[in-house]
Amino acid sequence: MDAARITVLREALAGTPWLERAHGFAGALRGSVTRASAPPDGLLLVGTPGEEPWHLAAHLDDEAAWSGLPQLSPVLVRRVVPPGAPPHLSVPMRRLERARRGETVFVVAPDRADGGLLERVHGARKAGATVLALGADRDDRELHGLAHESLTVPGAGEGSTPVGGALTLDVVQHLVSSAAGEGPGTAGRGRRALSRLLDRLSTPAPPMRW
Repeated sequence: MDAARITVLREALAGTPWLERAHGFAGALRGSVTRASAPPDGLLLVGTPGEEPWHLAAHLDDEAAWSGLPQLSPVLVRRVVPPGAPPHLSVPMRRLERARRGETVFVVAPDRADGGLLERVHGARKAGATVLALGADRDDRELHGLAHESLTVPGAGEGSTPVGGALTLDVVQHLVSSAAGEGPGTAGRGRRALSRLLDRLSTPAPPMRW
C-alpha cells in the first residue's frame, strides 16, 4: 500500500467507531481461543465459496508469533484440497463436522454463506463451538444469526463505505488480526492496532507459510 493510501486510511478512520468495533471483535476472538477449555489448534478459519481467507490466516499466524499466543494460529479449513497440498493446507470441510466445545469457528464471508457452510456451522455451534463471523453482507441474517459475535463491514462490495471507501473487508481483517495480539485493557489499544497495521501495510511482507 502506498503512502497516499495509508494517509487516506488514517484520516478516514480517525474519529470513527471502527477501531473500537474491530478491537471488540478481536477481543472476542482472543478470549475464545485462550479460554481454559480451548485446545491448542482449536481456531478453525473458513471462507465462503468465492474466497478462502488466505490473508487472514497469514496475519493471524504472524500475530500468534508476535504475541506469544499460539492459539491465534488458525487451522485453514478448505473446500477443495488439491493433490499434494502440505498438511497445514489439507484440512477439508468435514473438519467442521468434528468441531467440539472449546473450539472456535471463524467464518470470513466476503459474499453470502452457502447452505453447506451454514449447515456445518450450525452443527459446530450445537456441539458447543464458539462461532465468529466477519462479513460484508449485512443481509446475511442466517450466518450472523448463528454467530456468537459478528462484525459486518457496511458497504463493502457496494463501491462505497461510511468512511469514504477506505474501509474494506481486507482492511478490517488487518485491524482484527492486529488487535487480537493486543492484551485486554491496553491503553490506546485501537490506535496501537492501527499504527501496527499501517506499519505492516507500508513494508514488504515477509515469506509466509500460507
